[in-house]
Amino acid sequence: MNILLTGGCGYIGTVLTGLLLEDGHDVRVVDTQWFGNHLVSHPRLSVFRQDTRDVDALPLDGVDTVIHLANIANDPGVELNPTLSWEVNVLATQQLADRAVRAGVRHFLFASSGSVYGVKDEPQVTEDLSLVPISAYNKTKMVAERVVLSYADRMQVHCIRPATVCGYSPRMRLDVTVNMFTWQALRNGRITVFGGAQTRPNIHVRDMADVYRHFLGHPDLAAGCYNAGFENISILDIAQRVSRKVSAELVVSESNDPRSYRQNSDKLLATGFAPRRTVDDAIDELIHCHRDGLLVENDQCHTVRWMKHLGLNA
Repeated sequence: MNILLTGGCGYIGTVLTGLLLEDGHDVRVVDTQWFGNHLVSHPRLSVFRQDTRDVDALPLDGVDTVIHLANIANDPGVELNPTLSWEVNVLATQQLADRAVRAGVRHFLFASSGSVYGVKDEPQVTEDLSLVPISAYNKTKMVAERVVLSYADRMQVHCIRPATVCGYSPRMRLDVTVNMFTWQALRNGRITVFGGAQTRPNIHVRDMADVYRHFLGHPDLAAGCYNAGFENISILDIAQRVSRKVSAELVVSESNDPRSYRQNSDKLLATGFAPRRTVDDAIDELIHCHRDGLLVENDQCHTVRWMKHLGLNA
């Protein structure tokens, strides 16, 4: 299969690219490479250093499936430059979907976010609940979903709503909860928890990659949105799990972040997908990578810090 993968040099994209190549696909990666390129050369891999906003330059000829991961990630990153974020997360997504249809692409996989629901009181957040996004990032993802789904009558469309991703990737992120807490414990012997009672769903980065592979292998699954999160754990519980594996002091402070929800992924599970990794697996993996010298912090591991370095803030 010929696949165009946007954001293929990213945290999830780097892992996914390697697995797609192992599966025997031909992969074209489009990425600005703002955060570097950690992909290993492969005869069936072509890497294009391009911005998805330059939609006419995207290599769509002969592409069967588009996996669209490229975006300005997370709330702080979007708040840093809302105009850029709407251009990348929404406008470029619309233009890519439109070009994909015109190029004869049959399947479009879109990386949305489990945060589109906002704050929910329901014990289980399912795909049929209303979306009440509370941040600019949440809003860009909600609008982009609606845009992409508007093309579902001309190509198969699946929107995936991931939980918070964790675990090791060659393009590492240390600004997501599990990874951040583990790195704090390893580096400082101290974990700073803001709030702690908030419950968040989680998913291992390799399971996240496997979700996209699952839909690639089952393109006839009903079009629409699918949650992808399997462990609903409080922020404090995550910190305590880390501290049991890495001796670290817990420092709990007040938080102004009210987001708390429990993501239900029964719809995805009913399609035959089964996660194979846990938050504890991610923590163990990061500890081992640190011991082996693979887990190294730099500014590129922190979205906002590196965006400021690149002058991408408004």
